[in-house]
Amino acid sequence: MMNQITSKLTMLILGLLVLVSCHGLEELNENPNQIGSDNVDPNLLVPTVINGVGKTVVSLGFGDLAGVMQHTQKDGWSSGHNAYDWSNDSHSWNGYYSLLINDKTLIEKAEIDNLDFHRGVGLIMKSYLFGLMTDLWGDIPYSNALRGAEGPEFFDATFDAQKNVYEGIHADLETANSLLSKSVDSYFSINETQDILYGGDVAKWRKFANSLSLRYYMRLSVKEPGLAEQGIKKILSNPSQYPLILNAADDANMAYVGNTSGDSWPTNTKFDSDPQGSYFRVKMAATLVETMQGLDDPRLGVWANKIDQPLVLDTSDYINEDTGERHVSQATVDAYINTVGFPVDYDKEYVGLPTAMTFGAAYNLSENVNQGTLNLHVSQLNDIYKEASGDLLQARLISAAEVNFIIAEAATKGWASGSAEQYYNEGIKQSLNAWGVGDSYGDYISGTAAYNSFEDIITQKWIASWSSAAEAWFDYRRTGLPNLETGAASKRPALPLRFYYHINEIDNNSNSGEAIDKLEPTQFKGDDVSNNSAWSKVWLLQGTNKPY
Repeated sequence: MMNQITSKLTMLILGLLVLVSCHGLEELNENPNQIGSDNVDPNLLVPTVINGVGKTVVSLGFGDLAGVMQHTQKDGWSSGHNAYDWSNDSHSWNGYYSLLINDKTLIEKAEIDNLDFHRGVGLIMKSYLFGLMTDLWGDIPYSNALRGAEGPEFFDATFDAQKNVYEGIHADLETANSLLSKSVDSYFSINETQDILYGGDVAKWRKFANSLSLRYYMRLSVKEPGLAEQGIKKILSNPSQYPLILNAADDANMAYVGNTSGDSWPTNTKFDSDPQGSYFRVKMAATLVETMQGLDDPRLGVWANKIDQPLVLDTSDYINEDTGERHVSQATVDAYINTVGFPVDYDKEYVGLPTAMTFGAAYNLSENVNQGTLNLHVSQLNDIYKEASGDLLQARLISAAEVNFIIAEAATKGWASGSAEQYYNEGIKQSLNAWGVGDSYGDYISGTAAYNSFEDIITQKWIASWSSAAEAWFDYRRTGLPNLETGAASKRPALPLRFYYHINEIDNNSNSGEAIDKLEPTQFKGDDVSNNSAWSKVWLLQGTNKPY
């Protein structure tokens, strides 16, 4: 025990802001240069926290969770993305707690200076981060987190029950709604340029708070239907008291600056021009492509490039110089199938990469079988994703589309007035507007995308979560929709349900064992040595029979 304490003190002296997760700060000496609530401008903390949250959302929802939810697949360095080959050293929450320390300072300074706007913003960001964490891991240090500066007794913070975390989130969002409900002239010290989400627009932040609360009430709808119904009805029955994000113009989007690799879209080729770099490794997933093709979805052309070279079955192998098409013989096709194990896709426009295939670089008769390179016969991401910044390159924290789909789901349960179809249609309209193809709404909604069932709501919500796929994963866990299948290289024959608690937390926080014991292993736990498995159920899923 003495060695452990000594180690922590040494790390503190070296100036680390965060010890492992919530092993907070112990102030051995008073540091006049330390940033704290007494000597910081809250306007400088606002963009720091927003930027960190935004990049986290994209890292998850355009990263490995886009692979889990089969928006994208990689054909190089793909195991964590395609096959969820995760372990207890895959995902750390240290970065989340680092952001929460800054956010705590923002809230404290706002309280001292009576800055209601800044306090409201801080509470929303606190709720967003802790909400993400409990969704990803389950029980987490919450009520006693970030208190390391108060003494060694807080180094090993207790893990709060997931239900209590959600309750705390709803309480903070209720406070934020109240703080942001005053007349505009009652707020001061707002720096519009530092608010990189809403430019100091108090009303939009208030809508964000209530929309986030609605999200978390729906999260509880299977596990705690009574609590969820009460909360959702409270919000939806009083729109003047609880305004929501219902129009894409109010979406909580953070733009990328694009001046350095650190503030640019992650697949940009401006700072990563390697032909096996981030952009070239990521391909459209066949699951999403084929679903959108079946719906004649105009967003597909916004997110994906058409294939460079269509394939045509012929009697011999050659390139048609006039059309640019590659003609292949049946013998060539048969040899490919015998080697790779997948049929050839002859679609002339969009082709996605199958889920967790073992030899992705060779898919669809690619002649370049180096991993993570351009495949002429598979759809790359749209060229916009080569850019460092752009109008559509946004971190999308929550959207009008999502909120309308939540209300549509609530309507199917009798928790909202109006029809599910009404809000389903509006969710689609707002998503199309957000991606610049709103003019296609009439044709789209009158075709195969027309509303028929609850499954349509979740499917469209899954599509609309492009680049923010974490939310689609959380929906999948409580609904089992969309009905996604694993691939040949998948670590388990079922989608994962959570992140593993990190080995550093397990080794350094004596309370982690109790949290692990509360997890409920499923039949897909495999060879994980404890309940700390990506295929164990957190409280939210226990007893629900969802998603399996």
